[in-house]
Amino acid sequence: MPADQPAPPVPTAARRRPEPAVLVLEDGRRFPGRAWGARGRTFGEAVFATGMTGYQETLTDPSYAGQIVIQTAPHIGNTGMNDEDPESRRIWVAGYAAHAPSRVSSSFRADRTLDDELAADGVVGIAGLDTRAATRHLRDKGAMRSGIFSGDDAGLPEQQQLDLVREQPAMSGRNLSAEVSTAQTFTVPAKADRIGSVAIVDLGIKQATIEALAARGFDVHVVPESVTVDELYALSPSAVFYSNGPGDPEASEHHVGLLREVLSRRTPFFGICFGNQLLGRALGFGTYKLPFGHRGINQPVVDLRSGRIGITAHNHGFAVDAPRGGPVETPAGFGRAEVTHVGLNDDVVEGIACLDLPAFSVQYHPEAAAGPHDAEALFDRFRDMVLAEQQGENAAIAVETAPTEGAG
Repeated sequence: MPADQPAPPVPTAARRRPEPAVLVLEDGRRFPGRAWGARGRTFGEAVFATGMTGYQETLTDPSYAGQIVIQTAPHIGNTGMNDEDPESRRIWVAGYAAHAPSRVSSSFRADRTLDDELAADGVVGIAGLDTRAATRHLRDKGAMRSGIFSGDDAGLPEQQQLDLVREQPAMSGRNLSAEVSTAQTFTVPAKADRIGSVAIVDLGIKQATIEALAARGFDVHVVPESVTVDELYALSPSAVFYSNGPGDPEASEHHVGLLREVLSRRTPFFGICFGNQLLGRALGFGTYKLPFGHRGINQPVVDLRSGRIGITAHNHGFAVDAPRGGPVETPAGFGRAEVTHVGLNDDVVEGIACLDLPAFSVQYHPEAAAGPHDAEALFDRFRDMVLAEQQGENAAIAVETAPTEGAG
């Protein structure tokens, strides 16, 4: 470059000095980094997510409410943020951590950068984190309360930061459904030949699940988590669906009671993720907190009936405690049930089916937003179950209304 020619201007982002930030865990472990997104302080349960793609879907998954998510993939934000891929109306993570977030977006679909989106939504993040060390620590010690401190809060005394983290509520015992659920019932019409309607109890529903059910001929009624039995059945649903969602299933007595009424009326039922845990509790089984949970899009699960292994998408920190090895009588008196799927990494129950009622559930996300599509056929299985139940009712009605021999 000629000596008399001025140097090109340095981009603003490059001139800006990195601001310090720190992730503080309740056991006193600290992980330094730099401020990212909004500045300030935020608190939540520190967890790690292993997905290599789908960070926008992760951020907008309501199941992450109350959690600080550490991405194990080093490069996050490369494709920016757009208005087509969100799974809900907003970002739900309490905080966000990554090693090397992209400073620019390089996709024709991007409407803005991830950094700008985090800042606009008030999400406090931390970049430059040693995500490998943080993940290994959580894997060994378990998910725990944590906080991200940046801006002025990064300069607080270390003991004060730790005290603030330890003052926060633990995830066990928390009911977060009301924070993420829809406030009003809304309906998405069927996008294929209509077979009936399904009422989704919104415990943290993702848009991809709604679309998957509408594509299979259901009018989809999404109802608030506070829905009563009378309000639910005023919709005359052909089936009921419990969605994914955050929190401890032991703190959701209302949803367990509602589901027991659904089972008693023999309404076809399908539950995923949190819905699987609630079906387990409705049947009389227990639930427990996993050490660090399953969060990612590469979890192997085996179908015990077929032996088929699928790679599945997960986001859960609790699991069902139910006996394997074949059918058992349900403690709550709903006939027989069996564990149908098990996780191959740690033998966690990943699916339950009732044998005397039209009801089943899985612990993972068959809508796969983001993730593999190995489990997509579960929505077809649900559709077939509803159709079979309808045909059984029609057959019973035909028998009841048929003229007796000699009548006339």
